[in-house]
Amino acid sequence: MAKKIILLRHGQTDFNLDGKVQGHIDIPMNDTGYAQAQAVAETFATEPIDLIVASKLMRARVTAEKVASCQPSSPEVILDTRLKERRFGDFEGLTARELVSGFPQQYAQWRDTGECPIAGIESRLEVGKRVAECITQYASETQGTVLFVGHGSSLTQGLVCLLGLDPLVWQGIRGLDNCHWAELVAAKRAPLWRLASYNLGVQI
Repeated sequence: MAKKIILLRHGQTDFNLDGKVQGHIDIPMNDTGYAQAQAVAETFATEPIDLIVASKLMRARVTAEKVASCQPSSPEVILDTRLKERRFGDFEGLTARELVSGFPQQYAQWRDTGECPIAGIESRLEVGKRVAECITQYASETQGTVLFVGHGSSLTQGLVCLLGLDPLVWQGIRGLDNCHWAELVAAKRAPLWRLASYNLGVQI
């Protein structure tokens, strides 16, 4: 069983910069994102990481690879589909202004409740369960520290489920900023993980 897990969001993309809903759209990090990923990789170089698991989307995969390249042990990077970002359906690639104009009712429902299945948006609970399942699997198979590299919404929902809460009901934590991370340590009592720090980052 891992003693510690780190949940790291990928570096900035142009969609993040422009306020566009990203979801499953597979775009690269921009120059700022690469610089953020490099800074985080150098910060983690002094902390041994035994295993790195990343979303297959390139913004997360490349962030993970940068971290691995700075680790003395060169840990393997495993790509797992369960860490993909939440699917945002019809909203992907659009700004808030475009959503208000093109999908006013759906957008209002999403902003009010966080859910909108009619627009093809994946349920927060479904996202949380698949991410928590992924984290639990690799954490149970590895000693030491495991780093999971993913996305703003999916990591948030996964963290909530990992702590034994329902993301459809409890929405008391905001998403991680780009290239910021959360740390959880193993515990003997339920839910077996304790949140030690949240939204840590490196200034560049």
